[in-house]
Amino acid sequence: MFELKVISHFAAAHQLKMVAKKCENMHGHNWKIEVCVSGKDLNNAGVIIDFAKIKEYVSGILAKLDHKVLNEIDCFYDINPSSENIALYIAKELQTKIDNPDIKVASVTAWESEDACVTYTP
Repeated sequence: MFELKVISHFAAAHQLKMVAKKCENMHGHNWKIEVCVSGKDLNNAGVIIDFAKIKEYVSGILAKLDHKVLNEIDCFYDINPSSENIALYIAKELQTKIDNPDIKVASVTAWESEDACVTYTP
């Protein structure tokens, strides 16, 4: 099994409800997003998928989140825009963009600070 990882970033604000008093205030983060996809077979070029293609997909997904108030985006309208839900959203969106059924999103890690992150593994 091969795993390919790309790292990207976005900045956004959010307000979490029913978590902790401090986090219930509107605040922002500079998120670092690590996306890992996996596959067992290599294509004719000797890769599971081109890094550029995954970066393009991730960039498009993060563009919908970047410099936004996440609570005001449709995908987070009814749920807390927590790091957990951000990682889940990115994983689901990315999987829909990958047109090879043998390539799966292995994990998405959302770092909200240098010392705090969440990893979602489908």
